Amino acid sequence: MNPAMIHALLALAVAAVAPSGAAAISPDAIPWEAAAADGSRFALLEGVRDQAGVIFSYAFALPPGLWDKPHSHSTTARIFVLKGTLKLGWGPQMHKARARSLPAGSFVVVPAGAVHFDGADEETIILGVASGVWATRYVDGSAGSAGTPRQ
Repeated sequence: MNPAMIHALLALAVAAVAPSGAAAISPDAIPWEAAAADGSRFALLEGVRDQAGVIFSYAFALPPGLWDKPHSHSTTARIFVLKGTLKLGWGPQMHKARARSLPAGSFVVVPAGAVHFDGADEETIILGVASGVWATRYVDGSAGSAGTPRQ
């Protein structure tokens, strides 16, 4: 999917006459937090992550070469690949060669509790929608990037 089509899809997601409280963020204006030690970046676009049942949306950027070890999340995440190619695999062991490549324009649902791993060979940005309370649990019991809403 080319960048113009991605921008058009984002524009369609925002009503022509936005109701009070509506938000519109273009890809070049994502309000990134400071980069994590691994180079990943996170931005909360709307909502709250730590309130049960409250929907939130976020952007997450993976730098080239970053892989996140097998983990699961407390709630279902709906992921749209905005830029780059997300590599996503399933199961408690990381097998990079078995990861599916999801190029820009792809959509994937990661069910609550589903163990998966992910990475990127190029700068990749995803947009996600989930509900709180959000938690990340790594298979090996480590803290990993806990709290960061990876897909």
